[in-house]
Amino acid sequence: MDTRGWVLKAIEKLRFASEKDIIRWLDEEGETLSRDELRRTLELLLQEDRIELKNDLFRLKRKSGGQAAFDKLFSD
Repeated sequence: MDTRGWVLKAIEKLRFASEKDIIRWLDEEGETLSRDELRRTLELLLQEDRIELKNDLFRLKRKSGGQAAFDKLFSD
């Protein structure tokens, strides 16, 4: 698995995670990343709109297509 995959998996498992939480989880899984590498990966995932950042915590981006599909299906 590549760096992006490991970081996404860590955020998925932790739900809301700071950089320290992500590094700790990755260390427990046996995958080591430097802080610079983690920051670059997090910035890339933010730009790709895969994760979001709120109050120094990262989480997976919520999928917004469900509400639009519901509205389209049941609109008059």
